[in-house]
Amino acid sequence: MRRTAAAALTALCAAAMGLSLLLLPLLLGPAPHSPAVTPESAAPSGSPATAAPDPAEGSTGNPQPYRAIWLSYLEWQTVDFSSQDSFTRDISSMLDNCAALGATVVIAHVRPFGDALYPSRLFPFSHLCTGVQGKSPGFDPLAVLVREAHARGLEAEAWINPYRLQSGGMPEQLCETGLAGQHPEWVREASGGLWLSPALAEVREYIAAGVQELCEDYDIDGIHFDDYFYPTTDESIDAGEYAEYRRAGGAMTLDDWRRGNVTALVQRCWEIAHEYGVRFGISPQGNLENNYTSQYSDVGLWLSEPGYVDYLMPQIYWGMEYTQDGSDAMALPNCLAAWQALPRDPAVQLYVGLGAYRIGDGDGADGEAALREWQCGSALAEQASYLAAQGVDGAGLYRYDSLFRNTAWPELAELECQALRTLWAGG
Repeated sequence: MRRTAAAALTALCAAAMGLSLLLLPLLLGPAPHSPAVTPESAAPSGSPATAAPDPAEGSTGNPQPYRAIWLSYLEWQTVDFSSQDSFTRDISSMLDNCAALGATVVIAHVRPFGDALYPSRLFPFSHLCTGVQGKSPGFDPLAVLVREAHARGLEAEAWINPYRLQSGGMPEQLCETGLAGQHPEWVREASGGLWLSPALAEVREYIAAGVQELCEDYDIDGIHFDDYFYPTTDESIDAGEYAEYRRAGGAMTLDDWRRGNVTALVQRCWEIAHEYGVRFGISPQGNLENNYTSQYSDVGLWLSEPGYVDYLMPQIYWGMEYTQDGSDAMALPNCLAAWQALPRDPAVQLYVGLGAYRIGDGDGADGEAALREWQCGSALAEQASYLAAQGVDGAGLYRYDSLFRNTAWPELAELECQALRTLWAGG
């Protein structure tokens, strides 16, 4: 169903950045059949054209548990992209470690800053590959990763940050063929960085076209978004678009309209992924209130009705003993209970992201007991066991380096890996 990338793909990469949205269907082939989704129409329109893939089913069709490890852009900074052979060697070692741990899925960052770790017709090559955004490493890192993951029985999900172009000074320099250069009218400054505006339909369609490109050109098992949606609550970021919406007769409050903008993108990307039999999942913040009021992500809606996501994996990065300022609301058992209390459609899976990066350092909770949890050498395995006992469908670990290249707590990290291997791989 997915087409092999054309030989002309690399040559088209830079030139295509300047093409208008009117040419996107010509670039990517037949577009998904549904009309453009607006905030008001961001609701499922009946049964999907393609049945949702079972998120617990592997690439071979055999049922397997969902046990994921995030490979973030931070991991890519220590991977050798100088040649296909060196990249293959490094990524193969990482995937060997994931498989040996008992993981079944790798969630690989492929579009971290409006750029790509693959030859794209829509986005420039990531600076993470060569040090210069827009410069090709001379091979296709994503093709290698997917091939090597599948060779080890691992599923590969393509992780996208839909709106982020620059954050925390990274990348230091954006290339002229990137979206900030080609479509400055789409870009907003917020939180010390540059972001695509969630309020623009053109932005939604471009992001969705990028999802289609990935599903067409690669044998990926999933598309994954994390928790970066609206970059700020400041009213100025989309004041013009909201004023236009109200002039046209729109009646939604600013907050509801913003949630509609995000949901329209989510629904559109789910629709496209399902055209190709690819699952679509999101890892929102663990704090339900923050999702709704700060990120404008209506996770309750996405969880309760089909047509938005195949799974949610909230980032519950607090331990069993977490308390702060007298409150234990964010402790894993209590936070999980809040998520499980939400209405959930049977077609939507609920997984939980666990914070491997907390090993040794703790989660900022008050009291020594909470810190000891993260220094016992089995915190993650105990948390994963608790999730299973509560009927949670799967778990993800953030992130790879915290487990396998932990320079601050190497002995503790190895103990955590041993405990996870015993739990997930039986030894």
